[in-house]
Amino acid sequence: MGDSGSTTIVRIENQALQRAEAERHLAAGHRLQFVDCPMEENDFSGLDLSGSSFERCMLTRAVFDDASLESARFVSCRGSFASFIDADLTEAVFSDSDFANANFRRATLTHASIRSCKMLGVDFSDIKAITMDLQDVGMALAKLPGLSFRKARLTGVDFSEADLHDCDFREAIFQKSSLRDANLVGCRFTNADLRGADLGGLRLNDARLFKGAMISRDQAAELLGQMGLRIG
Repeated sequence: MGDSGSTTIVRIENQALQRAEAERHLAAGHRLQFVDCPMEENDFSGLDLSGSSFERCMLTRAVFDDASLESARFVSCRGSFASFIDADLTEAVFSDSDFANANFRRATLTHASIRSCKMLGVDFSDIKAITMDLQDVGMALAKLPGLSFRKARLTGVDFSEADLHDCDFREAIFQKSSLRDANLVGCRFTNADLRGADLGGLRLNDARLFKGAMISRDQAAELLGQMGLRIG
């Protein structure tokens, strides 16, 4: 055990901690630090795990619905099909982890940071996410309808085939990112810098969505090519 001010930090290593034991620690006011723990399909729904950390943990199909995970850290974890429905993940950090097909519906991710993660097919429908930080994240086939990325700097973010309808990308800057074959219906790109985005698969009917955005000469040539025009 460690001590951080008045809060005792309990390190739990290589244990398949069950809900009852977690509740006992939390009732005692402990902050939990999980390391190398196998917690597949564990049910932590509704628990206050604020400030907890999960390092190299197996969280496949774990349930965190309605849990408080403010400032929680998930580092080098594997959590495919985990559920975070209605969870509070304000200022949470996800790093070097794989949460493919996880469900974050209606979760709060305000000021959360997601870096160097695989988020293939995740469901971010109806989340609250003011200034969420995304960097080097694979979000192909993800559901992110209606999210605001206004003024965001999106570096290394793969939105290939993602559902991005009605998203706000105004003044966003794309660097080494992809919008290939994404659903962009209703998106706004005014003053966005798309020169660092892969726009492959863009249909001519979608071109109007990029009105007011900055694109490269090569991207412009691709769009003109779909109109049957060639640049001399």
